[in-house]
Amino acid sequence: MAKVSDDERTTDQVIEEEIFPGEVRDVENEDTEEEQDTLDAKRAIERRIRLKVDLRLCSIAGILCSLDLLDSGVISSASVTSMLSDLHLDQGNRYSVSIFIFTIAAIAFQLPSTIAVRTFGPRIWFSFITCCFGIITLCTAFVQTWKQMIALRILLGISMSGVYPGLTYLISTWYTRKEQQLRFALMQSGEVIVLATGSIVNFGLNQLHGKGGLKGWQWMFVVQGAIAVFMGIITYFWMVDFPENAHQSLWFLTPEESKIAAARIEKDRGDVQAEPFAWKKVLVHAKDFKVYGFCVLYFLQNLVSTSLSYFLPIILQGGMGFSSSKSILLSAPPYYYAVLPAILSSLVGDYYQLRGPIIVFNCLSLIIGFCMLGFTDQVTVRYIGTFLATGAYVANWAAMATYQANNITGQWKRVFVAATVTAFNGAGGIAGSFIVRQPEAPRYMTAIWVSIGSHVMIIGVVVGFSLYFYMANRRQRRGLKVIEGTQGFRFTY
Repeated sequence: MAKVSDDERTTDQVIEEEIFPGEVRDVENEDTEEEQDTLDAKRAIERRIRLKVDLRLCSIAGILCSLDLLDSGVISSASVTSMLSDLHLDQGNRYSVSIFIFTIAAIAFQLPSTIAVRTFGPRIWFSFITCCFGIITLCTAFVQTWKQMIALRILLGISMSGVYPGLTYLISTWYTRKEQQLRFALMQSGEVIVLATGSIVNFGLNQLHGKGGLKGWQWMFVVQGAIAVFMGIITYFWMVDFPENAHQSLWFLTPEESKIAAARIEKDRGDVQAEPFAWKKVLVHAKDFKVYGFCVLYFLQNLVSTSLSYFLPIILQGGMGFSSSKSILLSAPPYYYAVLPAILSSLVGDYYQLRGPIIVFNCLSLIIGFCMLGFTDQVTVRYIGTFLATGAYVANWAAMATYQANNITGQWKRVFVAATVTAFNGAGGIAGSFIVRQPEAPRYMTAIWVSIGSHVMIIGVVVGFSLYFYMANRRQRRGLKVIEGTQGFRFTY
């Protein structure tokens, strides 16, 4: 029998060698019962590895992504306190500028920071940028002018630029295509749970106004900054490396399990190994038109998520008549609810291998939610509309992340696409920071119409993609096309 290198072994070969070391097995001559026992043993090993990855990677990914959202939660909660007047952010568009300047800085550094995840390793890079984020947030509590706030917002954007695209990329390297949406949903769920809890914590911290010589909004930044620094330290020990290097992570996989984890990804799409880095190998993927379709989806999606995450307390206060404290508190329940549609839609999407229909369903739910928010007078109905809208856009993050990750191959292409779509996501955030206009209270009709229109456009883009993917798969089955330069690869739609 010819010797097979580690890189050429399939998942079945790797697992079989670990279960039956030293044996040369002729599978064709095995009776059915022994074949089934072997198959069950292989599945058990894969389940054990997958569970370890779920517990380690999805947990820390949700927490780290939540720090970015916590920033929006803190500044939005602080916006209904004395912060705006204390820093003179209530003049002109200064508050909106403080929001989108963060995003501009993040956009500029997303691709280099995502490349750094592969270059320096997830443990070192995520730990470093998280600690930086925490220190800068702590400093934000002590700014005295709006210009100082703007300067620190730029540094915050740089420090957190690689978190979401880097984690999206890392998760996509660990799971097969049919497993990804649930894992993205788990990351997103952890993110929104922390954000919702953060709103409640901010309500409590606002009650500390005057304690220790600090105002309520300053306490919010102090506590968040301290938590971020602490999580940066924990990240160094808890974060996992890429599958082929997973045995180097602390208290994680054995070298044998690392080989199995890498082999199952290689079997799924054949891109577990990254080529040596060169800018040309990264930027060449700008020629793929699919990248820009995904960018449009992310841009349109974040128009809504930014307007809700940053302005929900203001909408509750100015649009529905709640007090400052109640506005902070009532902004939490819609995010707790959002976990439900995110998990359920992801379970359905992974089980039936559906991506586009899930996105379309969530878009329709969001449109209904915004109609309730914008075209009714009853406060309860409007508040329920925030639940539908929030749940739909949170669920669509996981669906869109899976949609793009399922339909590309190659390590550097994953890096490029993750960074590029996140940059356009940020651009959508810039636009979203301006669609909730204070003079339009209590209806905020610009935000309502832009949010509805953006999701009608998302439906159109997904329908166009699905038709293209369907036709490409037909040609691939007939042997007329090789998709993504990978034999046997087919689009998921």
